[in-house]
Amino acid sequence: MTRDDATDTVDAQPIEPSAPDSFGLVQVFWGDGKGKSTAAMGMGFRAAGHGYRVHMVQLMKGGTSTVEDVRGEYNAIAELPRYSFENSGHYGWHGFGTSDDDEHEARAKGGLARARELVDDPVIDGERVHMLIVDEILYAANRGLVDPGDVVDLIERKPDDLELVLTGGHEHPDYVVDHADLVTEIGKEKHPIDAGQPARKGTEY
Repeated sequence: MTRDDATDTVDAQPIEPSAPDSFGLVQVFWGDGKGKSTAAMGMGFRAAGHGYRVHMVQLMKGGTSTVEDVRGEYNAIAELPRYSFENSGHYGWHGFGTSDDDEHEARAKGGLARARELVDDPVIDGERVHMLIVDEILYAANRGLVDPGDVVDLIERKPDDLELVLTGGHEHPDYVVDHADLVTEIGKEKHPIDAGQPARKGTEY
């Protein structure tokens, strides 16, 4: 760490891969406000910065035919050691009439199946996964694309040392509250989308 007159400047140092001492909780982020996925992914960046292995399976969020080219978080994750992702999303949002809802359901179920595989065997490229983020799984469950009971099963079958982070949905996920250690509601007080502002590159994607 170096210091100037007003602030402390922290110089990044190489981090050796390691295993956390106290992972194993279940965290849930839900609500009608912006920032659920951002909070989960930001926590993933923090964990990876400490040398822990993080992986995200993202449901419901698609893009163009080359989704990796239009989603800034993927590019950022790709630059960070020990942080990886998979996307099983379909273009658009379920129920909005602009996309194939059957395809949404198929991809959501595929994402859930992949998350279950990683819970049962949390290893990627020979490395043990310490934090698994399953983004938008609660949105999929609330819309009936996956069974809420299968989300509970995902929690119940996870290893004791795996930190499991679940996000999504505007409806209260009562089916997981009793099974989670942390439940955060991210509420909307005001949102530019209500005034017609579309999602912006660099802030929403």
